[in-house]
Amino acid sequence: MATALLVAAVAAAGIVWLNRGDEPPPVQTREALLPLPGGPGETAPVSLDTTLYLPERTPAPAVLVAHGFGGSKLSVDADARELAQRGFVVLTWSARGFGRSGGRIALNSPDHEVADARGLVDWLAKQPEVVRDGENDPKVGVTGGSYGGALSLLLAGTDKRVDALAPVITYNDLSQALVPNSATLGEVAGSPSANAFADDGVFKRSWAGIFFASGMGAAGLANPSSEATEAGDEEARDSGGAAAPIDTGRPERMPTPDDGNPCGRFVESVCRAYAQVATTGRADQATIDLMRSVSPSSVTKNITQPTMLVQGEQDTLFGLDQADATARQISAAGGKVKVVWYTGGHDGGKPGPGLRGEIADWFDFHLRGLGDDPGTPFEYAVQGALRAQGAPSVRTVTASGYPGLTGGAATERRSVRVDGVAQTIVNPPGGNPASISSMPGLGSVISGSARLAGRVAIDLPGQSARFTGLPLEQQLLIAGASTVRLRVSTVPNLPAPDGAVLFAKLYDVGPDGVRTLPGSAVSAFRVPGLPTDGTPVEVTVALPGIVRPIETDHRVELVVTTTDQAYATPARAAAYKVELAPDSALQVPVVAGARSSSAPPAGPLIGIGVVLGLGLIAGIVGMIRRRREDDVDPALTEVPLVIENLSKSYPGGLRAVDSLSFRVDRGQVLGLLGPNGAGKTTTLRMLMGLISPSDGQIRVFGHKIHSGAPVLSRIGSFVEGAGFLPHLSGRANLELYWAATGRPVERAHFAEALEIAGLGNAVERKVRTYSQGMRQRLAIAQAMLGFPDLMVLDEPTNGLDPPQIHQMRDVLRRYAATGRTVLVSSHLLAEVEQTCDHVVVMHRGKLVAAGSVDEIVAGGGEATFRVDDPESAAEALRGVTGINAVTVEGSLVHADLDGLPRSAALSVLVKAGVAVEQAGPRRRLEDVFLELVGEGS
Repeated sequence: MATALLVAAVAAAGIVWLNRGDEPPPVQTREALLPLPGGPGETAPVSLDTTLYLPERTPAPAVLVAHGFGGSKLSVDADARELAQRGFVVLTWSARGFGRSGGRIALNSPDHEVADARGLVDWLAKQPEVVRDGENDPKVGVTGGSYGGALSLLLAGTDKRVDALAPVITYNDLSQALVPNSATLGEVAGSPSANAFADDGVFKRSWAGIFFASGMGAAGLANPSSEATEAGDEEARDSGGAAAPIDTGRPERMPTPDDGNPCGRFVESVCRAYAQVATTGRADQATIDLMRSVSPSSVTKNITQPTMLVQGEQDTLFGLDQADATARQISAAGGKVKVVWYTGGHDGGKPGPGLRGEIADWFDFHLRGLGDDPGTPFEYAVQGALRAQGAPSVRTVTASGYPGLTGGAATERRSVRVDGVAQTIVNPPGGNPASISSMPGLGSVISGSARLAGRVAIDLPGQSARFTGLPLEQQLLIAGASTVRLRVSTVPNLPAPDGAVLFAKLYDVGPDGVRTLPGSAVSAFRVPGLPTDGTPVEVTVALPGIVRPIETDHRVELVVTTTDQAYATPARAAAYKVELAPDSALQVPVVAGARSSSAPPAGPLIGIGVVLGLGLIAGIVGMIRRRREDDVDPALTEVPLVIENLSKSYPGGLRAVDSLSFRVDRGQVLGLLGPNGAGKTTTLRMLMGLISPSDGQIRVFGHKIHSGAPVLSRIGSFVEGAGFLPHLSGRANLELYWAATGRPVERAHFAEALEIAGLGNAVERKVRTYSQGMRQRLAIAQAMLGFPDLMVLDEPTNGLDPPQIHQMRDVLRRYAATGRTVLVSSHLLAEVEQTCDHVVVMHRGKLVAAGSVDEIVAGGGEATFRVDDPESAAEALRGVTGINAVTVEGSLVHADLDGLPRSAALSVLVKAGVAVEQAGPRRRLEDVFLELVGEGS
């Protein structure tokens, strides 16, 4: 505690020292509603709500800052202030259809939003605070994120008065962004993240729906995708992290759409195009033509101004391929292009202060001639595994230029072999259920979690073909879009008249079998014209653009699926055969360069050094503590479970578990018993590493248990009921569950688990046809997958009828007979007595009894004898001193021996001429339980 306070004090002192005298320059603002000419079909001017930011000194060059879709001028307030503090006059505005501006959304139409931006340039030319190159020609740059980034490109391509631009996380061709096709019969371009950009693509349904919904009429829409480059969070990391919208206290109002108008704030042509593709799942030519007309690709041949393209590596909306195409097109037009990839994006957040500073440097040089020429190097960020304060480490690789541009060298590509046989995969009726690659609109939330980023992907069995590489002998740093040649054909009796719709993704598979999908990215593609006789069509598929270091001993895995939750897939059932083309290998882009990281100013290093030094000390202490937690007791490496003096206390004095100790050996089926509140669930949660004990320890095969302990992989559990998909078979459910763990299929032991569970042929039936008992047995089989050495079950017979309980009892005994161990928590005392060979009884957090069932039941000295002459037997026993309470029940005679050995009682009966058929303890486990914990419990 003292160390933590010292670190905090030093850090606080350092922050105060660092901020002395560093107050940012003052910025003044002027707001105005500017009337601009309406577009085609509009008879009245359109008013745009604007804010002009004035720096400390004027006149100065100007920068237009455009906002993202669903935002307003308030969304870019912080970015505008930063540029104004750097000395630029900055103009922001709410685009037509957003905020308090009039008009309707035309998706950056040349006659609407782009014409508005040209009108704003006209207005800037008249402002005395703005430097001019000539009459009606202000010195001006333009930047913006996503929707605003596309506006930057469209304006620069139609207005030569723009002197420099810096578009961020935006698109090149909206038709390829929302209806992509990543497969071609030919080859893709030679740049790092080039895509096929073929016709007749696959509708990106989820993202398109988010777009349309955010334009339906509500201003200030909370945008889950960070589509708007939001203000606030001034310390947003360069590695991403979505910032929260600011609250300026100024109300915004957007005109509500006409009652019953399904187009909301969109112009009719956009509304009609969305309705067409959303209802049919395929874009017709009119829809494609509209999207291309509002895309930067329509004007990039005219852009020769210095352009800095910033694109995100965590972006399932506008991937790296979009910036790649823009860079090639501007370079071919003779423009100067600098490309930067950073670790954010629509799924990862806005650029942090360092990258925003680079954008300001770009404008400083090209608008004011200040600073060094930033040139046209290619920079990309590499996110590492080491973590500081919860954030991934990030390094920057800088190459001399972006490969594949006009006059430059093509991208180096390395062949990485993947293997796999031809596989038949099925598109289910309706395209449902569907595989999952990402969660559009929630990507920024997921990417903030180290455990979830890239791990939400699920490839459904029967719908997925896998091709896996060998473990790498050295690190492979992928920088861009890999390509692969595939052969796709139809299956007889299941023709595909519309061609095959497929999805390709590239996984990083660790030595432990855990699969990570970099960037949560997937390439959608359509293979048209498949012959009905099964003749394959060979295509080149461009995989998603990613930046990913594949470490030594990791493997790459290519997966091709028939469905993806984020896309519209064919409703008709179909089957395809997918195979690698002969001698095909993954062609992986590699871009060499100098590695660097952001360096802080020299002055603060002393204070930071002190803090880091204290942090290092704390880290060493933590490492020593972790090593102590991860220690192994060699004497217990063969013992499944040892609990020693385990306690768990909660605030308020509640002690759920109190000095609990017991041991479980191999091959045992141990029952954990106790009334409600006894501490059983708390004990199981500590055993699974879900909560930490207040005192004591748990060792599994000698390893001390803590959160994330590797030995937890040797435990299988069924604690809260399995969530099976009812429309899938039992086997398919198990395969899906195992695939989600990311471990190799050969380690699942499906056949063995199913044999022990005893489901027989029913495993091929849909789970919705199962009885409760069959579901329970399937759940036990799921817990058995991988054949864990220790299986922990909570109420495994819950809801079963007597025959099903009998079957479950056999299942558990057969599993223990393999030499493994089962721990069962149950309230059915009679069943524990018949199923378990050992028992632990808890009450009020304490251990009250432990041992074999026979030992505990026999502990009271009561005995039962099955005899041929009950009356004679009872008379003989009553004549023995110390024997009490002799009763007759049919052929059974019960007696309290009061410490007399059962063998002595047998001798008495034999001497009396009574034939004894059976002798044993009388008491049931229930009797002992009630005696131990009390009738009231």
